[in-house]
Amino acid sequence: MGEAAVLLLWPALLGYGEAAIAYAGETIRPGRPGRYAIWGVRVGWLAQTALLGLQAARAEGWPWGTWAGSLNLFVWMCVGAYLIWGCRPRFRLLGSVVMPFALGLFVLAWAAGGAGAPRSSDFGDAFLALHVGLVLAAFAGFTLAAALAALYLRQERKLKQHEPGVLRQRAPSLVTLDRLTGQTIAVAVPALTAGLAIGVVRVESEGVALDATMAVALGTWVLYAAFVILRYGLGWRGRRTAQLAIAGFALVLVLRLVITPVGHF
Repeated sequence: MGEAAVLLLWPALLGYGEAAIAYAGETIRPGRPGRYAIWGVRVGWLAQTALLGLQAARAEGWPWGTWAGSLNLFVWMCVGAYLIWGCRPRFRLLGSVVMPFALGLFVLAWAAGGAGAPRSSDFGDAFLALHVGLVLAAFAGFTLAAALAALYLRQERKLKQHEPGVLRQRAPSLVTLDRLTGQTIAVAVPALTAGLAIGVVRVESEGVALDATMAVALGTWVLYAAFVILRYGLGWRGRRTAQLAIAGFALVLVLRLVITPVGHF
């Protein structure tokens, strides 16, 4: 890893780490820790953006064609998606779910070499940019939806148990969390559909056999497509859709962290 990459890596790690710790403090004592946390997210994300830009500048083609490289890009997308809402005080509790997860994956990507010099891939650049980019963007959306769903279940439990102080916490209403979970998945499913369609076309054109990664990816698409039908077609709301969003995210984790490193890019 070059000196420039190291200089960008550490601010990203420290920013994400500070945010994860501060958000944990926010869940215990709402107020000032959350304000510190969002600055950690911003600094970390900007440093990671510069790191990705450096990788792109030094690469001869698509810089994130390896598993570790795509994991690095995935973390950046997840944090970027969180920043859409995370700067608002009401959504600070969402950071207590997103940032520890993002920090852990970023450390994993770094340990696997994804934050270092870009490596070449056997796949074409245009294919990788479309297939990988769309699939990772969809997975980032599913990650944010799972965090929203987890926050929904957490707040619902606290309200049912009449925990002291729950009404004083600055958090979105259950209706808002449910709505945003559904909308985020509804936007992410078309991206996953397009990304998988590009992959299927390539597989058929080259006569490649269906592998475990492709099978689980298609299964993930089926589950999230079912979510959209149940949510918007049959009117499912609340706890059931939150649990389904988290179940879908479990498939995403299995695909990204267990199956893909073994048999895919």
